[in-house]
Amino acid sequence: MWKHPAPLLRVLRVRARPPAADMLLSLGWLSAVVAGIFSAHVLQKLCFPYFWNDFLFLFKVLRYGSRLEWFKLTSRVRTVLDRFIQQARRIPNKPFIIHEGNIHTYRDVEQRSNRLAHVFLHKAKLRKGDCVALLMSNEPDFLCVWFGLAKIGCSVAFLNTNIKSRSLLHCFNCCGAKTLVVGADLLDGLDGVLTTLLEDDIQVWAMKSQSDHTKVHTLLDKMDAASDQPVPAELRAVTSLKTPTLYIFTSGTTGLPKAAVISHLQSLKAAGGFWAYGATQDDVIYTPLPLYHSAASLIGIGGTIELGATCVLKKKFSASQFWNDCRQHNVTVFQYIGEVCRYLCNQPKVHKVWMGVGNGLRQDVWREFHNRFGNIKMCEVYGSTEGNVCFMNHMGRIGCVGRSNSIYKLLFKYDLVKYDMVKDEPVKDEHGFCKRVDDGETGLLVSKVSALTPFFGYAGSKQLTEKKLIRNVFGPGDVYFNTGDLMVEEEGFISFKDRVGDTFRWKGENVATTEVAETLGLVDFLQEVNVYGVEVPGHEGRAGMAAMIIRPGFKFDGRKLFEQVVRDLPAYARPLFIRLQEVMEMTSTFKQQKFQLVQSGFNPSTISEPLFIVDYKQESYIPLTDSIYQSILAGERKL
Repeated sequence: MWKHPAPLLRVLRVRARPPAADMLLSLGWLSAVVAGIFSAHVLQKLCFPYFWNDFLFLFKVLRYGSRLEWFKLTSRVRTVLDRFIQQARRIPNKPFIIHEGNIHTYRDVEQRSNRLAHVFLHKAKLRKGDCVALLMSNEPDFLCVWFGLAKIGCSVAFLNTNIKSRSLLHCFNCCGAKTLVVGADLLDGLDGVLTTLLEDDIQVWAMKSQSDHTKVHTLLDKMDAASDQPVPAELRAVTSLKTPTLYIFTSGTTGLPKAAVISHLQSLKAAGGFWAYGATQDDVIYTPLPLYHSAASLIGIGGTIELGATCVLKKKFSASQFWNDCRQHNVTVFQYIGEVCRYLCNQPKVHKVWMGVGNGLRQDVWREFHNRFGNIKMCEVYGSTEGNVCFMNHMGRIGCVGRSNSIYKLLFKYDLVKYDMVKDEPVKDEHGFCKRVDDGETGLLVSKVSALTPFFGYAGSKQLTEKKLIRNVFGPGDVYFNTGDLMVEEEGFISFKDRVGDTFRWKGENVATTEVAETLGLVDFLQEVNVYGVEVPGHEGRAGMAAMIIRPGFKFDGRKLFEQVVRDLPAYARPLFIRLQEVMEMTSTFKQQKFQLVQSGFNPSTISEPLFIVDYKQESYIPLTDSIYQSILAGERKL
């Protein structure tokens, strides 16, 4: 008798299965899949709470970085200037710069920079590879000159408008510039050094139609007769991302300025900052920072160009005008640095701003800023002008400069190493190599120098360049960039603690000035605090001292201040001396000046401002008199 094959029987049995059984089977599989997805989601939230934030952010960063790597492979480098020219063709009528109520479109800046390029090429006789120094205030012509010079292949040295005489001449020696372009409002300030510049065969061009100085050339009159058509593209073409394009000078608060070499690679990386944080071409960016600083020029202008957005350029930061400008121009993103946000906290709070990008925002100011202005996304960026490491706080976590975990370290090659504050050098093991810190321990941030993370150093000084490097850090022959910054890594986030030079030792302990300042900032009558260490004869280390500004309508209360520091600070970190000031000295990039304060010490006979000293018997800060000062010098008063 013929029998059905076994496979056929199985098929028949399956076909005979009732529909309800199929439905139950499907529901079972669906439930299992849903339960698996839910379990994975819960596990991810518990063990890797920032996974998707990190993944999406790193994906954007790596996508941008892969484009830069492609330039290396093809030798077809698209620079920030190329991107600007592209945007000028794509959106010629869109406002690029808004300055003092005047709108300058992408086409306006493109054509004006073309005219300047022709003048520089044919009248100034500049050639590809020349370096030109630029001394101008924040104005649209700063960009036109910068782009005009770049279009003929010149590198540009941005000069700090606050430097004078000796420092100014030093800058020319650093970068080798033989030409100076100066703004009309700054020309008279050159009187003291103009003769020396001319004697050194440096040609000086002013943004004026005529000049009283017979040897100073003028630009505006020559621009009128120049063509607004592009100069040949091959003049600006480069084949390597490592080609220098700018020289940006450090502040030089404790010495002469240093010329950091800025390559096309660094310019392109900085230009991607706003985009990485989520800004778009529809944003309006407010830049009140000086253009000679990398934050404004590389991140601010470069970032605006990358997006095809609009930049509201302010000649000088003004707290009273800040939010008015933001409302008037519908600003959505602003740049800050140093103490800028502190000054904004006392201003009106109607605006459309959703993001701030910058660095140096202290925790106390950060919280006060959020409390007053709402949940503005504050995006801290960490990185020095010349450095090869950068952190971006894309999570917006208060007090942090960015994420830090094994994935980030694998990609960006940085470490925190133990640092000896007494010897002022990294701690070494028995083999002469640096020691990594434990999680939650403060250490010196170092970043590996490699093909992916190069360090271009300083122009005109191999010695200064070498001083920023540490060799044989974790193994023979390796080289790391020394940031000079003390950082701490906790729970996958990295935070700035202090500069090596700002942190001081007292009673055998390290004192971080930023932490002390944040604690003092909680006292209601204090508007601003600057903490530093001063030398005391007969004592090791440096004693804590704080310069303070009192809030309007308040008075100094030594007892209340004493209660705050005793409650929240360990004994070694409590400021021994207080100095009241009317105005806090700032650098041109809104960082507190410490150098002069440290040098002046705490001598009441040489300091006209009110001085106070901590007194544990009276449980207060009392006036520092000359007799108390003399008792300290004689070793009679215990500190």
